[in-house]
Amino acid sequence: MSQKMIDLIGVGSPILDILARVDDEFLKENVSGAKGGMELVDSASIGQMIAKIVGPLVQAPGGSAANAVVGAQRLGLRTSFLGKVGNDATASFYTQGFQSIGSNTSRFKIGETANGRCLSLVTSDSQRTMRTDLGAAMTLSPDEVSAEDFADCRHAHIEGYQLFNPALMQKTLASASAAGCSISLDLASFEVVNAVGDTLAKILKNDVTIVFANEDEGAVFTGLKDDYEAMALELGKLCEIAVVKIGKDGAWIANQGRLIRVKPIWVEKAVDTTGAGDLWAGGFLYGWLKGFPLEECGKIGSLLGSEVVQVMGASIPEERWKAIREVVG
Repeated sequence: MSQKMIDLIGVGSPILDILARVDDEFLKENVSGAKGGMELVDSASIGQMIAKIVGPLVQAPGGSAANAVVGAQRLGLRTSFLGKVGNDATASFYTQGFQSIGSNTSRFKIGETANGRCLSLVTSDSQRTMRTDLGAAMTLSPDEVSAEDFADCRHAHIEGYQLFNPALMQKTLASASAAGCSISLDLASFEVVNAVGDTLAKILKNDVTIVFANEDEGAVFTGLKDDYEAMALELGKLCEIAVVKIGKDGAWIANQGRLIRVKPIWVEKAVDTTGAGDLWAGGFLYGWLKGFPLEECGKIGSLLGSEVVQVMGASIPEERWKAIREVVG
């Protein structure tokens, strides 16, 4: 049994999620780029889009790795998070959200600008198109990260958006490894995979134990299309465990040439897919760090993913967590 104090530390951008329902016409008229992806924009651009939205906005702490950490913490892991919050009320709200569930916030860095925000535009098909202003999170420098940040941590889960900053990613990987952490990486977005090219393959091969991808990210990286088993096997050539998540159709796990099918959990009505892949990863990592078989890890991931798509945003309602923990055991 490991004597380390923290089971899982997430690494990424602590971003406030702002969610709104829109139609496809709104996207065509007000949002550049492909539907369903994520692009970085400035704060003014987010403000302009928000001003044109008719209807209520939902706000909640978010960020890819942060969502995974919250899911794992709510299941029972001891967690922490490394990222840079701002110096405003949004940052305080964000930090208090972690503290309220018992997650360790001692590794948060505090910046001198406003906290980051992500506008998530949700269409009737439950797909979300995200435009993100990283705010203070973008100012995290490699010099601020060290092995000390990962002290007493068993595993580090890094969001793929860090690949946009190669120096920071390399310092993060080196620091986590120096502290004795195993590492997982969520590819985060097909735009990320498109942008980083051959660098990603080297990182997966040299530094990563577990990689999480969805069908779009897997297709861009491998050059394969609609063959999810082959995607998982191809990714699995680079690291010990590769997961390809395919939304409502479940997932495939590749482990040293072995393929595992994870069946989906059917839900009557999917409201919003924001955070579904993140919570899937959080559930999987909970099982893996508990020493469960990979099949069981996948089932837990699928359970959390199925729960979060039934609400707006990436926060599973408080009243559902007791029932979820009873199922997971």
